[in-house]
Amino acid sequence: MLNNRKVRIMTQLAIYEKKEGRPDFRLAKFYKMDYARYNALKTILWVTVAYVLGFALFVLYKLEYLLDNAMTIDYKALGLKVLGIYIAIISVYVVGALVGYSIHYTVSRKKLNKYYKMLSRLKGMYKEEDEYK
Repeated sequence: MLNNRKVRIMTQLAIYEKKEGRPDFRLAKFYKMDYARYNALKTILWVTVAYVLGFALFVLYKLEYLLDNAMTIDYKALGLKVLGIYIAIISVYVVGALVGYSIHYTVSRKKLNKYYKMLSRLKGMYKEEDEYK
């Protein structure tokens, strides 16, 4: 005889496993801070690439001015300004990445905990069924 409660729980588990559970299962391999730091490092890498490309485009845009005034430009002050902007941008993105990925991890773990509770409830139903036999 079919147990409707078991069927409902198994259906919910299967839907979670097929759709939204895959990234959650991959994420479960990490500790929270390891996951956040790993993704913050990826963020640093990609923000650096974007900054270098943006800086190169800016230099190309202002190339005529730079060539005309090559002898009068204070390169030390310009370099410090470029470095300061880079550090400010990286700081904002790293803090945002750490906070965002920590929240993402917490939400994912809550969904996984719900999944494991449903699994243990289903296991308990099977144990009850075996006891009656």
